[in-house]
This record gives sequence, structure tokens and C-alpha cells, in this order.
Amino acid sequence: MGKTGGRGDFEWVYNDQPHTSRRKEILAKYPEIKSLMGPDPQLKWVVSGMVLTQLLACYLVHDLSWKWIFFWAYAFGGCINHSLTLAIHDISHNVAFGNKLAKWNRWFAMWANLPIGLPYSASFKKYHIDHHRYLGGDQLDVDIPTDFEGWFFCTPARKVLWLFLQPLFYALRPLVVNPKPVCQLEIQNAVVQLTVDLIIYYLWGLKPIVYLIAGSILCMGLHPISGHFIAEHYMFLKGHETYSYYGPLNRITFNVGYHMEHHDFPSIPGSKLPQVKQIAAEYYDSLPQHTSWTRVLWDFVFDDSIGPYARIKREYKLSKQE
Repeated sequence: MGKTGGRGDFEWVYNDQPHTSRRKEILAKYPEIKSLMGPDPQLKWVVSGMVLTQLLACYLVHDLSWKWIFFWAYAFGGCINHSLTLAIHDISHNVAFGNKLAKWNRWFAMWANLPIGLPYSASFKKYHIDHHRYLGGDQLDVDIPTDFEGWFFCTPARKVLWLFLQPLFYALRPLVVNPKPVCQLEIQNAVVQLTVDLIIYYLWGLKPIVYLIAGSILCMGLHPISGHFIAEHYMFLKGHETYSYYGPLNRITFNVGYHMEHHDFPSIPGSKLPQVKQIAAEYYDSLPQHTSWTRVLWDFVFDDSIGPYARIKREYKLSKQE
């Protein structure tokens, strides 16, 4: 993809995000897309299978040496955990049990959270709503890096470090950019997670805990699957703030690569997003898209014009009021 030019600031725009108008236009032309909205009946079984696989892995790794703990955390367990974070992303839109059973979705997200090792699902839900509603919003969308990140992580070596530390920035950035009070669901999420971690530690010792948490951190950092973090909204072409990826890694990431489609229709489960592209192909085929998340990471590191500053930002009146 093309270059955006050297960056010393974000790309500030003064128009609305494109997803709202495109959603209206597509629904007017293809009202049958509404039938794709609603819960995915298979999601709970797929996610539960992944959670149980990781709990079994905790037993299998408890006698391994430390080098093999970290190997399997990166090569296997972390891939499942990263996929579970994307399941939690799907569940945050109530596609596991539907909008009428919103609390069931919150509790099921805590179940999906267990192998990640650290409480995550409730906080993610709280901030992810803003990411959709105020895409690129200054002081609202915590997916946007801070000014410090944009200024400091500007060389290949520093950008590699930034990718490695990405889980840390995703965890701490909301506290700096848009702090919100701790809610009851977050407390419940933490209590449930800590309880299960203590049970695993009691049964099999420290190594399974390290296996789970190390896998989550490593595979949300410098890992091919993590290319989706950069691919989704970093401005590889001037003026374009959301990109899709239609490659094979979608099969293990709940189709998060169909990201333009997801932002156009967040209430449609990831499993049905390919149908959106198929129905409304003329709206998506001509838009810029990525073909490799690994290539995305390579370009991000070695292209001087792409870095944490390569994001579109806009001001919403709400941010001024608050």
C-alpha cells in the first residue's frame, strides 16, 4: 500500500466516520442484510471448546521445563488466548445470546476470559462501545495511541518495542486517555478470574498460570495474529481509516479481518460477515484491503511514514463537553 508521508501528528479530519452513511446506504439497497443480525448459536460451543482446551493444557504443561512453557505459550496457548480475546470482542456486541439476554453475554465473556489469566472482558466492553460510536474521537476512542506513543515510537527499533509492549499500552491507555469509574461487572470479572487462577495454582502450581498469562501477553504483542491491531485502523493510505483483511487467519480469529464490514454492521456476528461482503460486494471490493497481517507488521516497522501517529482523529462535541 502507498505511503502517507512523514508524520509528526495524527491525521485530523472534520467529517463523520464513513461507516454510518455506508450502513444506511447498504441497508436501503440490501434490506435482507438485517436478517444476518442477531446471535450466533454456534459461538458458545466454539468458545467453550477453546476454554476447555486451555484448561486441559494447564494440566499437560504443569511438569514441563520453563523453556517449553514459554515455547508452547507462544506457539499454541497464546494463539488460542488471542482468539479468545476476539471472541470477547464479538460477545461484547451481544452476539452470543442476543440483546435480550445482555447479562448472559457479559457472564459468558467472563467464561471466555478465564484462559487469558487476567481480567479483561468487562473493561473491554466498557470502552469498545466508544470505539464504534466515536471512531477516532479525541479523548474518547482509546484505540488511538497517545501523543507520547506517536512521538517516541518513531524508529524501526522503537516500533518493534512498541509492538512487543502493545498489551501494556492497551491496558494502561484507557486510564490516561479516558478514565472511567470501575463498575460492578469489572469487580465481578476480577473476582471470577482470580478465583480460577488460584484454583489452577492449587491444583497444578505456578507453571500453568505463567503459561496462560505469558501466552496472552506474547501473542498480543509481536506475533503474526497481532497484525490485525495495526491492519484495522492505521492509515496506510491517506484518508482511509478502516481496512479489511480476507485471508486465512480469519478462520482462527472469528473473522475480525472483515473489519470494514464489522464497523458497518457491529450487530452481525463475525461468522456472518463474509455474507455481508458477498451481498454488498460493490461497496467493499474497491476499498483498500490488506492481504497479509505479517506484511502489515513489516511495513509498520520499516516504513518511516507509518507509525503510532498514522491514525485518523476527529473531535466530537461530547469530548469538549466532558
